[in-house]
Amino acid sequence: MGPEILIPISMFLMIFGIVYLFFSTRNRERMALIEKGVDASIFFKGAGKSSSWKVFVVNLAFLLIGSGVGIFIALLITTYTSLNDEAVFPSIIFIMAGIGLLAGFRTAKDLDKEE
Repeated sequence: MGPEILIPISMFLMIFGIVYLFFSTRNRERMALIEKGVDASIFFKGAGKSSSWKVFVVNLAFLLIGSGVGIFIALLITTYTSLNDEAVFPSIIFIMAGIGLLAGFRTAKDLDKEE
């Protein structure tokens, strides 16, 4: 068994472990609340909202816009300066993607206030 097979196996085990921990922890929390006699309606508190997909789309859109603007700015910087391409492209792309995510977060927060 070569090292190239270990990567997919380890990725599968990592994803399985995260999902298992998430569901087992959630189950333990719910069982503890039920034992204390807490009303079960708290489990469905956010189920009535349908704006979660809107928040995801807004954040994804701003992330992609920020990445695109980052690529464009990095291209302009490397074309008109003598800076190293290998340093400019990742840094500008990550900076602009972060700014895009921040703008998306603020827009999504305002979107939640409207509903």
